[in-house]
Amino acid sequence: MSTRDAVIVDAVRTPVGKRNGSLAGFHATTLSAHVLNALVARNGGFDPSVVDDVIWGCVQQVGMQAGSVGRMSVLAAGWPESVPSVTVDRQCGSSQQSVHQAAAGLMSGQYDVAVAGGVEMMSTIPMGAATAVADFGKPGGPEVRERYGVTFNQGVGAEMMVEKWGFTRTQLDEFAAASHEKLAAATDGGRLKDQIAPVALEGGGQLELDEGLRRGTTAEKLAALKPAFKEGGSIHAGNSSQISDGAAALLMMTSEKAAELGMTPIARVHTAVLAGDDPVMMLSAPIPATHKALKKSGLSINDIGAFEINEAFAPVPMAWLVETGADPARLNPNGGAIAIGHPLGGSGARLMTHLVHHMRDNNIRYGLQSMCEGGGRATATILELLS
Repeated sequence: MSTRDAVIVDAVRTPVGKRNGSLAGFHATTLSAHVLNALVARNGGFDPSVVDDVIWGCVQQVGMQAGSVGRMSVLAAGWPESVPSVTVDRQCGSSQQSVHQAAAGLMSGQYDVAVAGGVEMMSTIPMGAATAVADFGKPGGPEVRERYGVTFNQGVGAEMMVEKWGFTRTQLDEFAAASHEKLAAATDGGRLKDQIAPVALEGGGQLELDEGLRRGTTAEKLAALKPAFKEGGSIHAGNSSQISDGAAALLMMTSEKAAELGMTPIARVHTAVLAGDDPVMMLSAPIPATHKALKKSGLSINDIGAFEINEAFAPVPMAWLVETGADPARLNPNGGAIAIGHPLGGSGARLMTHLVHHMRDNNIRYGLQSMCEGGGRATATILELLS
């Protein structure tokens, strides 16, 4: 059997820009190139010509994000033309899928060095942009619509989760407020500094911190917001992930290659799985994905010292906690997408960047990440700390 592995040497991200905020005027390839070159600068100026592939997540592949945004980002970074790239769409889990594909290529011998990451500029390319450009039927087609008899909607799916697990509006809003509190504490404590590559702004200065943070958010304040998807419902802008701009990237290779290049790996990809669940509810698949990852790895939920479960909507990680029995104190310890934001194609790499750095900073052996995805799917990854 092959002894090849897949290790993460570094992980970096931009600050996450809020909708129509400081990053809104950037081209997707410019922001992507920024994190690609940050990997070079942070790792002794390694020669990017050694990279066998750049696997880049992006959901809305239209406009500035069309034409293989991954390849254009490599060229925008000034990297050699010999470095190839592929653009991946697994909806919100696109750049977590990038990590899985990089790991598979490394372990199979197709790659020795790879970069996994992604980008989404939601201020410029809004959700639904990809389906608006062509009017040849709705996504899914007649067979899917006949099978399920509904129009898929994530917000409605979130309301379905609220009803199924019996969460109250107050519980949801308390979870959302806690996300902001955790991000504020992580920001003020300097815990995110090593993972963020500040972005120089055209008007001068630079963006160094995530823009979505709303200090002083409380459940009482959130109670004033109107439901967004259902009359009398519980899901609103304050307990949902934010529309955002951002990019993130991870430098991956085999342990053997890292030693050859004089680099020290942070963690290895221990287990990587996928799962599907109800496509109408759409958001519950991190639960079976987590169970599958634990079974495949031989680990228990208590063996995992940190969890990054994407806060697409508050009931997603809340239901996940109920069904897995995980320790809530280990969940999204530095805040989640409700506070940070959710730049779709870049979010998987953003979460993994958080996870890698948190594991290293706190000497946590195992970490698990999972994200719900359009169509009722989820990706789950277990990392093992090496350094």
